Amino acid sequence: MISQILAHTPFYVWALLAFLLYRGYLASQDRDISLQKLAIIPGVMLVLALTSINPHGVLGEAVWAAWAAGVAVAVALVWSLSKGEISVNRAAGTVFQRGSWAPLMLMIAIFITKYTVGVMTAMHPEVVHSLPVSLGVTVLYGLFNGVFIGRLSRYAAAYLRQPAGVVAL
Repeated sequence: MISQILAHTPFYVWALLAFLLYRGYLASQDRDISLQKLAIIPGVMLVLALTSINPHGVLGEAVWAAWAAGVAVAVALVWSLSKGEISVNRAAGTVFQRGSWAPLMLMIAIFITKYTVGVMTAMHPEVVHSLPVSLGVTVLYGLFNGVFIGRLSRYAAAYLRQPAGVVAL
């Protein structure tokens, strides 16, 4: 059964997984990075989550409140639990990102969640109408997105707190 599921998985899903693994590996290395590049993965993860949320399901429009609650909790946790200083180079337009395997783990968790929900929905369509499953998956997507958004927000706030770089003439 698993081999059948894997065999019917479209190529773009495997390409997305490869991209996420690559970006996760990059995030594991210390590096200077622009805020625009730092925003790529939170943006991709946001799109993955939002395309999985169904406002026509059992939660109706309340699905957005459940997702937003998950985001808010995770952002608050990231801001309150993150203690590390963020080095900023405004002149170069970069921040120094300490390497961490956490982004890779989060990306894989979102990928696996989205994949599992897709397979589960295809095999058992009635699960879409389950309140506990819908609520749990929606809040989980919100928590995942909130970690990425909170982390990006910390970097952006540190960047904006620094005086603008002076450009030599």
